[in-house]
Amino acid sequence: MADAVITEFAGTKKGPISRFYQYGRDGVRVLDAGKNVKRLYLFGPSDGMMTERDIKAQEKILRRFIFDQNGMLEETFSFGQSPRTFRYEQGGRQIAVREGGQYGAVGKTFTFDHNGIVETAWGRHGEIERVYIFEAGNDAITERTGGWYGPVSRTILFEGIEASVFREPEAFLQFAVFTERGEDEGTTVLLDSSAHRSQGAGVSPALSRYAFSGKRSTPSETIQETGEKREDIQIDFIPDGDSPVDETRPEKPRQKKSSEISYDERRSGR
Repeated sequence: MADAVITEFAGTKKGPISRFYQYGRDGVRVLDAGKNVKRLYLFGPSDGMMTERDIKAQEKILRRFIFDQNGMLEETFSFGQSPRTFRYEQGGRQIAVREGGQYGAVGKTFTFDHNGIVETAWGRHGEIERVYIFEAGNDAITERTGGWYGPVSRTILFEGIEASVFREPEAFLQFAVFTERGEDEGTTVLLDSSAHRSQGAGVSPALSRYAFSGKRSTPSETIQETGEKREDIQIDFIPDGDSPVDETRPEKPRQKKSSEISYDERRSGR
């Protein structure tokens, strides 16, 4: 088949083009807006494997993705990167993503809905991070952050291939992988958009490959780093505490100690 062309826009279709994808029989080439090749994915001899290759030395494998009836296993050959597992749940209607391998903590889930796919951060009880909406016409996927009515973070337009191809769990995993951003591209697609939601639609800020981009501080760590707790920080305000001394005010009489009050004063109530 002829290579399909997938165009990614920052925000809506009226936004600037951020990337291109050349999707063909042998694999996927990811190009930046200037059509420079940034990443290369090759499909293995069987349908059950995809490898990410070094664009300068294509024989060098950076990551390998193995698909089976249970989901997908990511193997990384780059120093400092942790592998991930993607496991089907609920009859394939949900994918749990574990960081650090098969027994790692669930970092996020993808849930398949009749309107699209919901990405939820930090496991089954986290907040919706983004949704992937398959638009009418079968030629576009709109990504919104924060929920079905959140701001549009990007629009992906398909030519030569139908968008619905990626509705199935295995194909969606493949799509999720090759639409990630590399470290040299600054921004990740599979990861947390909380900062982006506060900025409105457009290109997401630089984030890690995982659901959370920063260090998760515990209360004890917060005390060590800042000297005070993040929550329940209150400062008692003392009126006139910083104001200059007014020498015209009459001086308040000094309160006597209990031991200084005589018996006669106690009886008279003075």
